[in-house]
Amino acid sequence: MGLIRGRERKPAGQIFTASMADIVFLLLVFFIVTYKVEVDRTKMDLPDTWIRSKVPEKAAVISIAPPDDITAPLTVRVSTGEEMSLPVSTTEEVVTFASTEVARDPNKEFIIKADEQVPYEHVDAVLDALKQSKVKNIYLLSEQKTVKD
Repeated sequence: MGLIRGRERKPAGQIFTASMADIVFLLLVFFIVTYKVEVDRTKMDLPDTWIRSKVPEKAAVISIAPPDDITAPLTVRVSTGEEMSLPVSTTEEVVTFASTEVARDPNKEFIIKADEQVPYEHVDAVLDALKQSKVKNIYLLSEQKTVKD
């Protein structure tokens, strides 16, 4: 120990960081395990209904939104129910997507999420594509009204 003007030098304070690494690791594992992916963030006004039914969580989602511009085509997005949604441009791509999902799981459920401004002919085209792909369970997503409304 060195002497400084006749006094002993005091040892510097220490912070033990080994336990901090453990805490950071546990927090990281916690957030990875509890993270939930939102598969479809397409904003839309859904049609109203009084019927209340539980929709399966891992169902594939097909969303049909009106375009921002009148001259642009509709926005159609597909998701497996576990991944983020991807845009498709034709009905044949919807058939290919649905056929692939049905090949993986023959009882795969599909949810059609269509804006109330979308003409029904486009929803019908997606329904026909799903029927062509041999989909067994199809849900039409709507805004649920309660007794208070």
